[in-house]
Amino acid sequence: MAINLQKGQKVSLKKTQASGLGEILVNLNWNSQPVKKGFFSSLFGGSGIDLDLGCLFELKDGRKGAVQALGNSFGSYDHAPYMMLDGDDRTGAAANGENLRINGNQISQIKRVLVYTFIYEGVANWQQADATVTIKYPGAEDLIVKMDSFNSTEKMCGLALLENINDETFSVEKIVQFYSGHVALDQAFGWGMKWAPGRK
Repeated sequence: MAINLQKGQKVSLKKTQASGLGEILVNLNWNSQPVKKGFFSSLFGGSGIDLDLGCLFELKDGRKGAVQALGNSFGSYDHAPYMMLDGDDRTGAAANGENLRINGNQISQIKRVLVYTFIYEGVANWQQADATVTIKYPGAEDLIVKMDSFNSTEKMCGLALLENINDETFSVEKIVQFYSGHVALDQAFGWGMKWAPGRK
């Protein structure tokens, strides 16, 4: 069973054991190959789509940052920021897609997490990418964040916002809103970080 979140809908991930929430796994999967061949495929290089999963984080002590493959900022699970990327799937061909692991046992250290994806290379049509984010949490139904809004040529999409409610609960809200890049996403949610160009 799974819960298909609607845009703006919020659900709660609650602490169910003494140690904390356990591991919260955010998985991104997408269609690696352009649907159309020929001219349109060549327009985008014909080499498929490279979607990147990442997040902005803000800790209770005021530290802020990003966890993403761009800039090799893969994070850490056991140490601050208590979230990390397993790796970087350049093609979408990996069966497990890309995974962001959030250490729910450290919820008292985490203020909020904004999960996003952006097109690093390839098609600028989100409908072709057909991306789905699944949030897995111990002892509960999977949360599905389907990218069901396609009318954008922007390359950045805010997916879901996790907010610490009382050090025992994460509120999870489906966002699916498009932005021109990291700076615009940051400004929309008031993160207030300084950005510089990066590569991977």
